[in-house]
Amino acid sequence: MRYLISGGGTGGHIFPAVSIANALRELDPEAEILFVGALGRMEMERVPQAGYKIIGLPVRGFDRKRPWRNISVLLDLARSMRMAKKIIRDFRPDVGVGVGGYASGAAMRVAAKMGVPILLQEQNGFAGVTNKLLKDDAQKICVAYENMERFFPKEKIILTGNPVRQNLLDGKKQAGNGKKNLLIIGGSLGARTINEAIANGLDKLAAAGINVVWQTGKIYYEQYKDLGNPEMFKSSNLEILPFLADMPDRYATADLVISRAGASSISELCLLGKPCILVPSPNVAEDHQTHNAMALVNKNAAVLVRDAEAAEKLVDTALALIQDDAKLKELRKNILTLAQPDSARRIAEEVIRLAKK
Repeated sequence: MRYLISGGGTGGHIFPAVSIANALRELDPEAEILFVGALGRMEMERVPQAGYKIIGLPVRGFDRKRPWRNISVLLDLARSMRMAKKIIRDFRPDVGVGVGGYASGAAMRVAAKMGVPILLQEQNGFAGVTNKLLKDDAQKICVAYENMERFFPKEKIILTGNPVRQNLLDGKKQAGNGKKNLLIIGGSLGARTINEAIANGLDKLAAAGINVVWQTGKIYYEQYKDLGNPEMFKSSNLEILPFLADMPDRYATADLVISRAGASSISELCLLGKPCILVPSPNVAEDHQTHNAMALVNKNAAVLVRDAEAAEKLVDTALALIQDDAKLKELRKNILTLAQPDSARRIAEEVIRLAKK
């Protein structure tokens, strides 16, 4: 069987794409897998690192602020469609898998026109533009949230969840000092608002006598790395780090997590049953992180602090919650009910089913 996987632009698209490819290879070791991405985007580096071949298209997004620049965008789109046609003619895929992003739009539209069955994977609670445009071309649409009939035909939807890191459940709780553990994560680059709120509330966190692991992200680390005054935190512990290499262990140890509301992060928190405070990023398309967060908040499975209110409320909310054992237990129980284990494998099984048809 030959599988064409397309999409990217952000880690939120690339990670599920690679996880689906890995699951396909596990179920079908003889499979041939080819990725199609957008030139100059993250996937052109990450996919080869994962051991897969990728071809880049010159496709890019429309410039809404400077519409006159879109003539060249349209020319690149036409070029990308022609390239996609040649790729599909040469590779002859049995199924196309689209995970969102510019390249996915071009490659999957052409594949569908050439008679290749299409499966889409939508990571967020508010569907992305590309997947919404491709919904009529797709045979199956794998989603991570309920109530996605707002965006896609009901008969095509399969609730599979989002693939998460394979080693995530292998984490071991680190020996502590009998104190509660707060984990703050803002993604690999970091989250400016969360970092500012934590920096301004360090005195309160120190006074509370809890252990704090604060992942600032690479671009903010220099700004915050020297704030951990040992005198201030003498009754507990503070670690300030640019990134966390031992994420499974950090998750296992945490009593409470503060996080953005990206699709991958939420899927991980659900699978691990971690009480969390979600601070959705306002700088994402169609405010999809707020929609992701509200899917949990509406089921009493997470606490929401809006980005605009983080400076004022985040640290106080975290301190009140981490000391409330009954509330932590309730959040843990509710978020576990939303977990979707083995997502990558379930999506891969759907892909293989389509190929065999």
